[in-house]
Amino acid sequence: MPSSRLYVTDAIVLTRFDYGEADRIMTLFTPSHGKLKAIAKGVRRTKSRLGGSLEPLAELRVALARGRTFDVVTQVQVSHPWLRLRDSLESTATAWYLAELADRSLEERHEAEGLYALLRHAYELLDAGMDTGRVARWYEMNLADEMGVRPEVDRCVECDRMLEADESFRWVPPLGGVLCSRCPGPPADRAGLSVDALKLLKAYQRLDVEALAALRLPPAVEREVEAAMRDFLRVSLERDARSLEFLDEVRRAARSDL
Repeated sequence: MPSSRLYVTDAIVLTRFDYGEADRIMTLFTPSHGKLKAIAKGVRRTKSRLGGSLEPLAELRVALARGRTFDVVTQVQVSHPWLRLRDSLESTATAWYLAELADRSLEERHEAEGLYALLRHAYELLDAGMDTGRVARWYEMNLADEMGVRPEVDRCVECDRMLEADESFRWVPPLGGVLCSRCPGPPADRAGLSVDALKLLKAYQRLDVEALAALRLPPAVEREVEAAMRDFLRVSLERDARSLEFLDEVRRAARSDL
């Protein structure tokens, strides 16, 4: 096999499905090659040397050979297994949600070092035990930055006036962020945004993860910002993430057990 066909890269498995009797096709996320499809031949056989190494929710070092339809996985080594993020079902479900957002926002074969570093760091935070909601909001806000659709939270998206703390606000994702009380738009009972939620949105844009982890906020504010960011990404990516249904089900089950 000509050496020019071979390459080695860091990778995170975003999706995978069984193919044929023993193969598996995966979507790999790599920093230099972006998103790509690869096939692991014979990986589902008991004696496969690739075996359990080609797992999602871990950082891998993968050797591939370029192919006509799919690149072929020839070797794999687990660099960072991030085992602790799998200890909690909510953490695992959150990790799958973040992976789906990455998959939706990526084009195939386009360099994506910034987004790769973002997903990798989010998995490190989940593995370290940071609150899953805080990790998700931090990731969503930074993902919007990487996509070039940073939400506007300082000025009115319509008139460009600086927002004032004593006025009312509306969150309007199709316009790109916050609408002031003076500009026409959806009524406050449908799109209203509290001052505390606006402050938290600003915090997710400006604070590092250590500062975000230390914040103490009412659950109602956290839920308001979660809904706001979900709405924003739904508009930006043109549909909801499928994994949200599972994540929400896991969270409801956890609350009912308390």
